[in-house]
Amino acid sequence: MKKWVIRVSIFLICIGIVLYIWLGKEIEQGVEPNADGSADYMIILGAKVKPGGVPSLSLKSRLEVAVPYLTKYPHVKVIVSGGQGSDEDRTEASVMKDYLEQNGIGATRIIIEDKSTSTYENLVFSKELVPKETKKITIVSNDFHLKRAKYLAETLDFEVDVVAAETPKSVEAKLKIRERAALLKTYIVGY
Repeated sequence: MKKWVIRVSIFLICIGIVLYIWLGKEIEQGVEPNADGSADYMIILGAKVKPGGVPSLSLKSRLEVAVPYLTKYPHVKVIVSGGQGSDEDRTEASVMKDYLEQNGIGATRIIIEDKSTSTYENLVFSKELVPKETKKITIVSNDFHLKRAKYLAETLDFEVDVVAAETPKSVEAKLKIRERAALLKTYIVGY
């Protein structure tokens, strides 16, 4: 009996290691293709907002890469997508809108989606805000998050390119481990 338990344990550990490595490679592929201004709509995916409407490090890095892109491609409209969590005093979308406006992006280019509570909802609700014929979109998120975001967008019949924000070093290890689990769940469940 003991040998059986040891063999099963070793087998499960090996499967876990293989899955961990494979999911890591999948996540690394998320940063391609790099956006080139060919999509008329960009979606910035929401992330945690701290008290007082302060963007978390992850959200701030997303906004910091979105501003130069939107400045370079003035024809692109941007959907700021994110609702209000129970521990947030403002919607993520409102914080993003304020940041973009304070950094020179005109209010007429910003579309607000403030009901979503997950990546899947970000994309589903944002799809309702673009013209029906829109197929190509640009997604902005942190590098670790883009593979799953692209996968979900493609299930909604979008063609996707991306603007990748760096993951803050202080939370990188935690987020990359959590994202592996979320990506595996998405592959299994579909959303």
